[in-house]
Amino acid sequence: MPKIAIYAICKNESKFVEKFYESCKEADYIVVADTGSTDDTKTKLKALPNTIVGDIVIDPWRFDYARNASLELIPKDTDIFVCLDLDEILKPGWRKKLEDACTPGKTRFRYKYTWNWKPDGTPDVQYNGDKIHCKGYHWHHPVHEILKWNGDGPEEFGWSDLEIEHYADNSKPRSHYLGLLELAVREDQEDDRNAHYLGREYYFVGRHLDAINELKRHLALPRAQWDAERAASMRYISDCYNTLKDQKQRISWALRAIAEAPSHREPWTTLAQAYYDNKDYLGGYYAAKHALDIKDRQNSYLTKGDAWGALPYDLAGTCAYYVGLHLEAYELTLRAYRINPNDVRVQGNVKFMEEYIRDNLGQNATDVIEHTKKVVTLE
Repeated sequence: MPKIAIYAICKNESKFVEKFYESCKEADYIVVADTGSTDDTKTKLKALPNTIVGDIVIDPWRFDYARNASLELIPKDTDIFVCLDLDEILKPGWRKKLEDACTPGKTRFRYKYTWNWKPDGTPDVQYNGDKIHCKGYHWHHPVHEILKWNGDGPEEFGWSDLEIEHYADNSKPRSHYLGLLELAVREDQEDDRNAHYLGREYYFVGRHLDAINELKRHLALPRAQWDAERAASMRYISDCYNTLKDQKQRISWALRAIAEAPSHREPWTTLAQAYYDNKDYLGGYYAAKHALDIKDRQNSYLTKGDAWGALPYDLAGTCAYYVGLHLEAYELTLRAYRINPNDVRVQGNVKFMEEYIRDNLGQNATDVIEHTKKVVTLE
């Protein structure tokens, strides 16, 4: 059987230690590199069986150097390396599933990864993780670091049925991310992924002109070929132009995103929102309905949870009402309410539309309302 090591870096993550350890205690080795905790994280870790805790200092900070330092702490007889953060857990049964995937020639493994969660506790964004590997890898890039193969022979991916779940510590600041992304782009200006990440980060921090320029640079890079990521850059550009109050460019870039990835729901939802905000209700209805016609959710980090939640139903329903499709508007709004029953505005729209039906359908109104509720509930 292969020897398996879980390895991580951490700083002041005491609240995650027990849950992290319980999920991965089947490993042969649990290796954690502490990067300067001032709470009791290290004390807790050192008290756990089969756990190796090392202190590392990375100054100036960058994630790839820290992860490479953590790799150096792992016993040399390790065959399989599983990189985790302390706010991630392995679901039970992971070890056997990983062992089953370890066939000759495989150097790295993908698996199901849950990035975040809906308010009701069900998974939201999920995609294929890729941080399980054999010997022959090192980490690269100051942030959003990736594994680089430098072993003998070809790199070959396998699939494991194990699952990893992420429970983010949202109290930690992202302030250092922007500087590290700028450094990553300076180090490799042809790297398309980091160009997209940097443009996105400029958008997050409100530097909208910088975001537009960097995202356009991403789109011009020869290596920027992934349609989903290109469409995401276009969506962010559209959102930037909205903030800059240029609605013509906002809609233009949303349309470009659709042209880039027409089978993805996210750009259609972006366009529907733009049309709705500009009171083009027919366009909003068309775009939102087209979004809802797309049933296959892309398995990537670029999936936007709101495009797969109540939002497209809400937009379609409101726009339908304004173009005179009142009964369809009621059904669509009920679907939005079913997904997000705590939204006060959607609650108000449901009541408003029910009042409209009662005022205009007379004695048939109650039957229409109850039938529509039954249809929505049963689906």
